[in-house]
Amino acid sequence: MDGHSPTNRRDRAVIIGAGLAGSLAAVYLARRGYAVDVYERREDPRLAPAGIAGRSINLGLSARGMRALHDVGLLNDVLKRSVPMQGRVVHSPDGSVGFQPYGVRDHQILHSVLRDELIAVLVDAADAQPEVRFHFGWRMHRLDRDRPAVTVVSEQDGESLDVTADLVVGADGAFSTVRQQMQHGLRANHSQEFLDWGYKELTIPVGPDGQPRVRLEALHVWPGEHGLMVAHPNLDGSLTCTLFMPYEGESSLATLTSAEAIRAFFRHNFPDAEELMPHLVEEILSHPTGHLVTVRTSPWHHADRVVLIGDACHAVYPFYGQGMNSSFEDCLVLDRCLDEHRDRGAALAAFQAARKPHTDVLADLSTENFIELRDRVHRPGYVVRAAADRLLNRLLPEHWTPLYTMVAHTTTPYAEALARSHRQDRIVRWAAAGGLAAGAALVYLSARTALRAARGR
Repeated sequence: MDGHSPTNRRDRAVIIGAGLAGSLAAVYLARRGYAVDVYERREDPRLAPAGIAGRSINLGLSARGMRALHDVGLLNDVLKRSVPMQGRVVHSPDGSVGFQPYGVRDHQILHSVLRDELIAVLVDAADAQPEVRFHFGWRMHRLDRDRPAVTVVSEQDGESLDVTADLVVGADGAFSTVRQQMQHGLRANHSQEFLDWGYKELTIPVGPDGQPRVRLEALHVWPGEHGLMVAHPNLDGSLTCTLFMPYEGESSLATLTSAEAIRAFFRHNFPDAEELMPHLVEEILSHPTGHLVTVRTSPWHHADRVVLIGDACHAVYPFYGQGMNSSFEDCLVLDRCLDEHRDRGAALAAFQAARKPHTDVLADLSTENFIELRDRVHRPGYVVRAAADRLLNRLLPEHWTPLYTMVAHTTTPYAEALARSHRQDRIVRWAAAGGLAAGAALVYLSARTALRAARGR
């Protein structure tokens, strides 16, 4: 029996959700020898029109996601469809523009990829496996967590099917039906928190000459007290923007109801952005508002029969760019747990134990990075500290690694990265305190020497 076969007979897995996590999980489980059926309520993403209005359609692929894709031989296919981002271009409210590199080494970059194209790659890869079958246009109506089995209903004609399996994987997003029914009646903990800012998707198209209007190989950030905008580059030279603003208030999405209000807001808060966005007014008035939610929950599994992955068990705000990457990392870690434990129940328990402490930390980091992107990235103090972090990382690579580098450019577990960052911060404070003490001592000794010299005269 090879390392990817769960038993002498072929076990059957049912995955609910054919998004990023579900499609990659299908590839991993098929590699292990499972017969996999994937049910998705939406149509086949390979046939759907490009773009899904109202949700983020660009993603930043980083080290964790890259490792998971590499493990199943998909990384090169994805990178061909991506644009490398070497750092941030920060457009300050005063009109100044500055570049902040992500790291100090060539590989410390992110890769911008369209969500639709990435999902299509994953679905194609899974669909190419004889063991995998996709069923689009079917939603899960009921989970029997003990058999286990699911009842799925056709969105087209209402037909109902009862599907049994050895393992049910809930990859159906932040508002997971699998999670709700798996945890029903159990001693389960669950919390969700909505950010009081929503978002709209906008566009910076290529210029009249067909060339990018701004530097392409970077994430563009417009910080501000009343709004935050980020823009990911696309292969065609355009950028996909996400405008984040409070839902309500004096400066909010609720006030952007006319061309005059929209243009006035942009001129005051993002002075160099309006001329880059010829369809700005039309897009803001016509595009729906998206919502952002953090989900913390437990348990992530039921016995050896049901398990949650991705946003179904740990949705986070997008401000650290780790939602997709952590979901892909779930697939890799789950695969390794299944490899290390012959008993599937023990494997699922080990998966939750290995992941939940770190995804809880990621939720906190993502909330904090919202404040950092909105309020700090354009401040001189932030720029100086980030430059000092990079310098120390270059000079002492074995001893000093910035938190962002550990999160985005390594696979150090999130909680371990945060703990190491705290240790490094303490070193900085001790060094600063030592420098102040040394400076004070030097002033005291200099003054004493001067006083003695004066008395000697």
